[in-house]
Amino acid sequence: MTMHGGRRGQAERDAITVEIGYALCSAVFAALLGFGAVAGPALLFDLPRGLERALPVVGTVLAAVLFLARVVSVLVRFQRSAQPSQPGRTSPDS
Repeated sequence: MTMHGGRRGQAERDAITVEIGYALCSAVFAALLGFGAVAGPALLFDLPRGLERALPVVGTVLAAVLFLARVVSVLVRFQRSAQPSQPGRTSPDS
């Protein structure tokens, strides 16, 4: 937002859009890696029946947790860096 609570400029909206896209893409990648690491052995190897059923479930839960954690961490970090360090100033050097 601008200093006086007005509307966001086009550059600010574009930056937010890019950051959301980055957060979602990197979260999908992290979730796929997590799922593959946990559920992959169940798909590749002949494991006991119980383990073969449990690993994909655990992998899905892990993937969901990783996805949410990555999205939240990227967007919170972006929100913190978008605000000036001192009210009314545009950069710490001002």
